[in-house]
Amino acid sequence: MGDKAGIVPAHHELVVDALLACAVLAFTIPTSMIGYGFALWGTAPFWIEVLVGVVTAATMFVRRRTPWPAVAASAVCACVTGQTVPMVLAVFSMTAEHRPRRWQYVALALVVVYGAVDFVNPHTDRSVYLNIVRAVTLIYLPALVGTWVHAYRRLIRDLRHGVREREEIAAAEERRKIAREMHDTVTHAVTAMVLNAGMARDATEPGEVRELTAVIEDKGVQALTELRELLTVLRHEEGDLAGGVDAIARLVGEAKATGLHVDLRLDVPPEGLPRQVSHACYRLVQEGLSNIRKHAPGARVLVTCETVGDQVAVSVTDTPDEARHGRAADRTGVRAAPSLGGGYGLAGIRERVCLAHGRFSAGPTPEGGFTIAARFPLK
Repeated sequence: MGDKAGIVPAHHELVVDALLACAVLAFTIPTSMIGYGFALWGTAPFWIEVLVGVVTAATMFVRRRTPWPAVAASAVCACVTGQTVPMVLAVFSMTAEHRPRRWQYVALALVVVYGAVDFVNPHTDRSVYLNIVRAVTLIYLPALVGTWVHAYRRLIRDLRHGVREREEIAAAEERRKIAREMHDTVTHAVTAMVLNAGMARDATEPGEVRELTAVIEDKGVQALTELRELLTVLRHEEGDLAGGVDAIARLVGEAKATGLHVDLRLDVPPEGLPRQVSHACYRLVQEGLSNIRKHAPGARVLVTCETVGDQVAVSVTDTPDEARHGRAADRTGVRAAPSLGGGYGLAGIRERVCLAHGRFSAGPTPEGGFTIAARFPLK
């Protein structure tokens, strides 16, 4: 039982079975009462005809679980009462509901039973040709149609299963996309706010405190703006995700404001880049600067975003101060930021780069620093 792919709604199945049972009784009981019935061997007692008709009608309620009671009872009913309509219902139900592996043999056996009953029927002609035509048309053809119905139901069921799988995959991808956007937006802003809050706590001049708290406020407003734009996109409204190559200079300026030593080489026309590539460049720089704040706050940083032939190359590279000046990084006065990541940082950037048809790389440098880089095709 269960869903039949729209052929018969599940909550109507019992009603359909009851109607079929009534149809069986309507074809067997009245003919027995008026003496119209007949058996292969002559005439059966009235009570036997009624009993066989009732049992055959009852099998209509179990035909969805197993076809064999209906098949056997309908064959007996045809032999005892001469009524072949139950066989038509039984053979169709057999293939439409279950489609046994050897259904052809069962259908042919019922064709033989029908042919025998039809041949001895005193109310029909004795033409062998017409007898065979009626047997094939009324028994084998319904069985064949039942196989088509079974195949249709299975196809619809598989299609629905495929749709559910695609919906689950799309939902999982959407969750990953949201996680990436939330990580890139919130982590960068909160890291900068934490750093500035720590610097404000250690500041002694009121003017410096006001300047740092203003930076914290600006970062909070920026984070809220980007979150609002993210929610707008997720609601399928018009709007692009915040940040492109034109905002990389702002990221570098904010990093310098928190104490990082950052140099920038930017030589990319913003209007010449696809939106997805431009946004991926922005997020890579954002993630690289956030990681440096957390893991190498005293390092020298070089951010590059340049056109190289028919490609755009973007990278964030840090070089420890010890390698350049022979002094400890913690003497630069830059405070290390706490880790706020949840495993979406570099993995999320790698996914962004792949979605934009780019190549991503990340690893240590010979000078003891670390670099993350990507290359994107311009076309």
